[in-house]
Amino acid sequence: MTQIRLGLRDNLAQFSLLVAINVFVGAMVGLERSTLPLIGETEFGLGSSAAVLSFIVAFGLAKSVTNLAAGVGAERLGRRRLLIVGWALALPVPLLIAFAPSWAWVVAANVLLGVNQGLAWSMTVVMKIDLAGPRRRGLALGLNEAAGYGGVAVAAALSGWAASEFASRDVLVVGGGGIALVGLLVTVVLVRDTAGHVRLEQSEGGHDGDEAVPRLSQAFAHASHRQPALRSCSQAGLVNNLNDALAWGVVPLFLAAHGASVSEIGLVAGLYPGVWGAGQILTGQWSDHIGRKPLIVAGMLLQAVALGLLAASDGAVGLAAAAAIALGIGTALVYPTLIAAISDAVSPVARAPILGIYRFWRDIGYVAGGLLAGLAADAIGYPGAIAIVAALTAASGIWVAIELPEPLKLGRGRPASSPIP
Repeated sequence: MTQIRLGLRDNLAQFSLLVAINVFVGAMVGLERSTLPLIGETEFGLGSSAAVLSFIVAFGLAKSVTNLAAGVGAERLGRRRLLIVGWALALPVPLLIAFAPSWAWVVAANVLLGVNQGLAWSMTVVMKIDLAGPRRRGLALGLNEAAGYGGVAVAAALSGWAASEFASRDVLVVGGGGIALVGLLVTVVLVRDTAGHVRLEQSEGGHDGDEAVPRLSQAFAHASHRQPALRSCSQAGLVNNLNDALAWGVVPLFLAAHGASVSEIGLVAGLYPGVWGAGQILTGQWSDHIGRKPLIVAGMLLQAVALGLLAASDGAVGLAAAAAIALGIGTALVYPTLIAAISDAVSPVARAPILGIYRFWRDIGYVAGGLLAGLAADAIGYPGAIAIVAALTAASGIWVAIELPEPLKLGRGRPASSPIP
């Protein structure tokens, strides 16, 4: 039997495999980034921004609830099993879109896509943290999120380009079917579970070896409002995905209303997650050395500035591209660092449930963002909707600056974590 060890070098093969799988997880969402809002307008005749963004609301609600269940289920059912189920549920998504006679079918497809993302992305995150151990946690999360959002960026840009040559719906169907099938086959054949690594870290890290997995109600209260570190991270994650919902659903419509072509929209839609994805390789590792709080605060404030620039751009593609780059840098500073900060604050056995609750609140941001951006765009126009989200993002960064404590000696021995009392 192979001896279980913690660390990136000792688990390089499985870690690299999970990085590759997360590229495919991200690509499933990226296919929709530059095309689906436009399909709602052109093929289904939707005239309301709120109606168009209903698919994001459905996606976010399904993903957030699935994250919650996955965090608890990871300890009881196993990481690998949930990853397989996640990919299996992705297979019907392209079929529903292919044969959709109404927008309701597209919304239903995005419910399944949300479940796929909640299971598959959650499990790749948790499994990489399990393998890496506490010393290189930020780097591990940076690589995971970089892979996922790199997949989002490439798929968004390529689907935007392909949609200028072929039917947008055909691009989504063919690409989504191929990605889901490959992801499922690779997971079934090659991925191994990481429960043994969790037990090893629990026993070696000075934690209580008899500590039980926390009950959902207990963990939910702890992560949502009782502990300042978890509370501040949860609200920041929610606001981060609130502005991501705006970028996903409103920006293509905003640019199209000012005469941008599908390929130009695809470029802007790809730049944001591309910079976000690549930047996380550096920011995750950076947070291991200088701490989590400075990067989270700076990232949220930079996102607010980028959204302000976008609101003032009058739909000019050049300014929108610059805003997308700045938004990507800001999100790269925030995204892996929030997950690392959550992981620092809890013991290994409580990590999966607490991360599931954090990801629940984070992805509720898609629901809030889809509703807020859609209703605001209908009421006061696209620039006004973007400005409102910019203000909320700045307020979230200030919240983190005030409330988030900074643990000492991150990445050097035992992290500043504690069990749930």
